[in-house]
Amino acid sequence: MSHQETKFYPAGDRFILAEFGRSMDLETNFRAHGLVAAARQAGISGIVDMAPCFATVLVQYDHHEIGYRRLVEELANLDQAAAVGGDVELTSRLVYVPTMYLDPWTRDCIEDYRQKIAQRPFDPEYLAELNGLADPDAFCRMHAGTEWWVAAIGSWPGLPFTMALDPRCRLSGPKYNPPRTWTPKGSIGLGGSSTAVYSIESPGGYQIFGRTPVPIFDREQKLPAFKDNPVLLRSGDRLRFVPIGREEFERIEALVEDGSYTHQIADYQTFSVENHKRWAASLTPEARF
Repeated sequence: MSHQETKFYPAGDRFILAEFGRSMDLETNFRAHGLVAAARQAGISGIVDMAPCFATVLVQYDHHEIGYRRLVEELANLDQAAAVGGDVELTSRLVYVPTMYLDPWTRDCIEDYRQKIAQRPFDPEYLAELNGLADPDAFCRMHAGTEWWVAAIGSWPGLPFTMALDPRCRLSGPKYNPPRTWTPKGSIGLGGSSTAVYSIESPGGYQIFGRTPVPIFDREQKLPAFKDNPVLLRSGDRLRFVPIGREEFERIEALVEDGSYTHQIADYQTFSVENHKRWAASLTPEARF
């Protein structure tokens, strides 16, 4: 894919929006994360915060310290430097997410929608058919067969939007129309080619097919993982969904409830964008497993 020119737009008197393209793919998102990493390493005076999304970065700045034109110039130079060479290495934690696939709670939610809003097939069966897979079990095996890259955090508190790192495990599905009025906390869903974890009970439109007992948002910050932040995940993390049964779900749920659960996170890792590109290019995406 060619390196499209990054566009910069004013977003009020203290924000800049950097747009890398209109496609929601890994390469575009890697560029967004690369600019954030480069800007933080450069220590540009006046930047307050940077929030990457699928194909954009929102930059908050102090206009008393740096002007709009100067900051755009600084960011454009960093983006161009990344385009002409050099591997982008990103700090990336690996977070394990115990998941009960084909769970009863999301199925009850779908059934409630079918009865009160609109008739539709159950999501796992529908997704298996759409993706040319034999059955929901095959869909779930494929979903659990890859790490999922956290492209952005948003929509609801701490909710991650993720993309499959293994091209052989790319899955897709349309969003609900109209959306659900409620979704169980911890539901795992797919919309487009992105997987999300519902951090709270909320309305939603992603196709749902599993649930985790592990919280990713805790405003009371009871568990050790939330000591410094009520939001667990960060952009640039990777998620590994680990299949569990009902008994393990309830065991973890009890540990969460009494405050003794420890999130399984490998926080010392570095992700090489170039190495990933080489590895992905060596695979045959059609060779699903």
